[in-house]
Amino acid sequence: MRGIDHKQGALFSYVNIEDRIDPDHPLRRIKTLADMVLRTMSPHFDALYAEGGRPSIAPERLLRASLLQCLFSIRSERALVEHIDFNMMFRWFVGLTLDEPVWDHSTFSANRERLLKESVMREFFGGVVAVAEWAELVSDEHFSVDGSLLRAWASHKSLRARDNSDEPPGPDQGRNPEVDFRGKKRSNKTHVSRTDPQALLASKGGGVAYLSYTTHALAENRHGLIVDVHTTTATGTAEREAALVMAKRSIKPGNSTHKPTLAADRGYDTAEFIAALEPLGIAPHVAAKTKGGAVPEKVKSTPGYAVSLRRRKMIEEAFGWAKEIGTLRHAMARGLDRIGAHALLNFSAYNLTRLGNLLAP
Repeated sequence: MRGIDHKQGALFSYVNIEDRIDPDHPLRRIKTLADMVLRTMSPHFDALYAEGGRPSIAPERLLRASLLQCLFSIRSERALVEHIDFNMMFRWFVGLTLDEPVWDHSTFSANRERLLKESVMREFFGGVVAVAEWAELVSDEHFSVDGSLLRAWASHKSLRARDNSDEPPGPDQGRNPEVDFRGKKRSNKTHVSRTDPQALLASKGGGVAYLSYTTHALAENRHGLIVDVHTTTATGTAEREAALVMAKRSIKPGNSTHKPTLAADRGYDTAEFIAALEPLGIAPHVAAKTKGGAVPEKVKSTPGYAVSLRRRKMIEEAFGWAKEIGTLRHAMARGLDRIGAHALLNFSAYNLTRLGNLLAP
């Protein structure tokens, strides 16, 4: 029998939003893990807000919404708020009931400014790593490091000469003036971006140079979880410098007779970097260059060296996820601190996704 296409909606509806979410849905595990971390951050949140005044959006809801943006590849905060409004599952994840009004996107953006700082996001990221350590899913002996360029939220048109020798745009050019780059060389020494002065011109593999930042990650080699993130300006030596910063901060030689190992690609095979790992008690499992490499032969002859180079590729999966699924393909913020916060948020979302799968029954 054909059903009737009723046009009139019901006057009342009694829906338990919890019952509408599949018990085995992956978001349930991610939400449980994220809430564990957010509960530990409550004292930090208290310090960010004044004791009096009008209540703002709860920071826990802001961070859950930001995780959704990374997990579902939502490219703007306006679109994120729209999704939360009509998507029952998103409402459930954030913590909104079906009857609660959703914030205006401008209100959401203004409130999230307080949280999207590197100090806050590093505490959240550290909490996620602590959960992985508690579950004994993190190796404390074998690690990999890598870096990747992030396109800055600034265009070539924003570049201006540092000595102000550029000709000013015509009187009728508007907010997007015509700029002729033909025959003019631009470099970080001679030009700077007006919209994001900390962004630097950089290219990958000798291709087109874009205003960029560099984000670096340190992964453990057991499950490929990211245990440290460091974001810098896009200089030629940033990858090796950031690797040493993260190694000192996150790799602690234990009581084992074996040294902890650090795997990396050929870009890290320099005499200075290999020598800097020796005082830290870290074995350099770096992919050796064909000619002129600095990796010692005694290291390359060990069985663990080949294993480290094979497991190193897992860190590339994390960068691929953060750029294809997350929001790091093209930065949606300006300034080193905020770019660093976005990187920590994306790698936190990646770790939560991996942990949800690893801890699934």
